[in-house]
Amino acid sequence: MSAPVVKSQLVDGELTAAAATFASYNPATGELLGHAPDATQTDAETAVAAARRAFDTTDWSTNRELRLRCLRQLHAALDEHREDLRELTIAEVGAPRQLTHGLQLDEPIGIVKYYADLLETYEFTEDLGETESRGRRHHRWVEKEAVGVVAAILPYNFPNQLALAKLAPALAAGCTVVLKGAPQTPLTTLALGELIAGHTDIPPGVVNILSSSRAETGEVLTTHPDVDAVTFTGATTTGRRIMAAAAGSVKRVFLELGGKSAMIVLEDADFTQAAMFAAFTICSHSGQGCALTSRLLVPRQHHDRIVQLVAAGMERVRVGDPTDPKTAMGPLISEQQRDKVDGMVRRAVEAGATLVRGGKPVDPGFFYEPTLLAHVDPDSEIAQEEVFGPVLAVIPFDDEDDAVRIANHSKYGLSGAVHSADEDRAIRIARRVRTGTFSINGGNYFAPDVPFGGYKQSGIGRESGRAGFEEFLEEKAFARVVVPQEQP
Repeated sequence: MSAPVVKSQLVDGELTAAAATFASYNPATGELLGHAPDATQTDAETAVAAARRAFDTTDWSTNRELRLRCLRQLHAALDEHREDLRELTIAEVGAPRQLTHGLQLDEPIGIVKYYADLLETYEFTEDLGETESRGRRHHRWVEKEAVGVVAAILPYNFPNQLALAKLAPALAAGCTVVLKGAPQTPLTTLALGELIAGHTDIPPGVVNILSSSRAETGEVLTTHPDVDAVTFTGATTTGRRIMAAAAGSVKRVFLELGGKSAMIVLEDADFTQAAMFAAFTICSHSGQGCALTSRLLVPRQHHDRIVQLVAAGMERVRVGDPTDPKTAMGPLISEQQRDKVDGMVRRAVEAGATLVRGGKPVDPGFFYEPTLLAHVDPDSEIAQEEVFGPVLAVIPFDDEDDAVRIANHSKYGLSGAVHSADEDRAIRIARRVRTGTFSINGGNYFAPDVPFGGYKQSGIGRESGRAGFEEFLEEKAFARVVVPQEQP
């Protein structure tokens, strides 16, 4: 094994070590990968102070040309160091190499370019024209300006994508940022700080990147009075706590939380195609994706046939070494997560679900077999709670209305999918399901220009797209009295 990786955190323009460190492990082998600074409450307060000073005392928030130049530099640095980032992502996140050519790395790099391009053309002023009031004419307009200091808190599953989806629009809007990586994947996020410090003109304090295993570090970011907005991606339970913590200072909060998305297969669909889509989707990054369709809703009369097709599809998913370009599914992030997944599968079987395939941990590392559960009760834990593992629950329905009812029978509303030979029918179904995103016959909505977020307990606000940029802007309305010109 190569020497352990050691990373520094970025605070006020300097790459610094912390008084203590914590370990990061390779989830495919369980071996030590490296060490990251274990930021304390004091470190977090220092980072917030740096971000506050940079916002209040520099021209970052008003200098569009500077922001544009820095975003272009960041995009170039990410592109130049793409392969180093790829190897680190594979090693720490456990992402298969083929996935880093998509959502785990290559596509996220494009997020920075998207927001640089948007910044170049965005109109920060809107003229509302004149109106008459109290015998005088008034000219009104609206200006958009940065929210202020942003605290961005990441989960472990897609650290590159989520860091850049939060950081790039916030910087483009003129905000300053304190970004905290997930304790399971700190090295990947800290590498971003190294690129910012070494390859961009981003001024000190504008971007601060921390890693920590301590709960109190995150608490500082969500309660500190100098933080104006919090953007968080992660579990709904944590999102609720962040909302409560932010309420004391009435911060703006954006939350991208859990999901229990349903894929509906109608009786006129191509069952083979739909089953293959369902099998490979739930195995993508070992099921560690909040928008993945983890419930498969099928016509009751075709349940057994579709289950057989999905099982055959799962058999074709190559599980193993994430460094191998042919590997389709790697490990779960940790032994703790694998134990959680295994426990939920065991309880599902005890509750009456049929285990069709999988349902076992695989050593070495933190692997879990692609798992298929049939005849699942829509009210059961496995149908209602987020698993975050390669586990697909198949639920039969009686008719179209029943399918929509089951799909909406969830506290979550992040994503969904439908398969049908009749596209107009599929679109009608999609419009009835209460989710923020939807795939029709395998359509891919995920891209830098598409707003992403959920209904209900799947979150508040939108990430990506123009909507994701405007989450970081305030609107200020102006009016002036129009003085009549003197007649000659």
